[in-house]
Amino acid sequence: MSNTLLQLVADLERGTINVIDLTVPLGPDTQVIGLPPMFAPSPGVTLDVISRYDEKGPAWYWNTVTMGEHTGTHFDAPVHWISGKDLPHNATDTIPARRFVGPGCVIDVSTESTANPDFLLTPEHISSWEAQHGRIPSGAWVLLRTDWSKRSGAAFLNADATGPHTPGFHKSASAFLAHDRDVLGVGVETIGTDAGQAGTFDPPFPNHGIMHGAGKFGLASLCNLDQLPPTGSLIIAPPLKLVNGSGSPLRVLALVQR
Repeated sequence: MSNTLLQLVADLERGTINVIDLTVPLGPDTQVIGLPPMFAPSPGVTLDVISRYDEKGPAWYWNTVTMGEHTGTHFDAPVHWISGKDLPHNATDTIPARRFVGPGCVIDVSTESTANPDFLLTPEHISSWEAQHGRIPSGAWVLLRTDWSKRSGAAFLNADATGPHTPGFHKSASAFLAHDRDVLGVGVETIGTDAGQAGTFDPPFPNHGIMHGAGKFGLASLCNLDQLPPTGSLIIAPPLKLVNGSGSPLRVLALVQR
């Protein structure tokens, strides 16, 4: 084992590097995105016991799990969106594993999102962040801290007669991050990587279209972003290796030096 890896193991054992779990619990109560009635809905989580130390399996416990690929804390692959459907290595089983790991850049817009649930990040916000914390490096995960994960129930979806109202990215910010900064992808605390009102934008759902069209990824329903520094974390976000998978639930971890 290299000195670098040995040092990492030692730092983990000493607690000088913390492992922060950015994943929400996944179960029958996990909320799923709502779509207009003309579109096929995504199912919630169903757990059916196969056996639990009983006549069906006296020494073991396991379940059958049913859910949509984009449930709970989940990964969006480029093939998830029409703009990325023809790209090479665009599904969860073909994306090189190296691309699931990268430095974290956390942009804190929690104050703005509290004041305006429809807040959109712009390139100007990114430039202001970079003036304080340095240029976003190529291959980074850009995580939008809104503190939305601290909400629950109806307040999490925050929907009314006009649809959900949750913060996200202006299309110009998505294009800037994908093309000018060449990020791995973006992560959010909301149920999806587009703003709640993005279905009404021109074009609709621009973050999905721009990011996945550029071969970039998305992470949704993250939590504990308030425990990460603006820079200096390492994000590890590998999805399940589903054949031709458009995404999957996953366990997102951040390594942070104490």
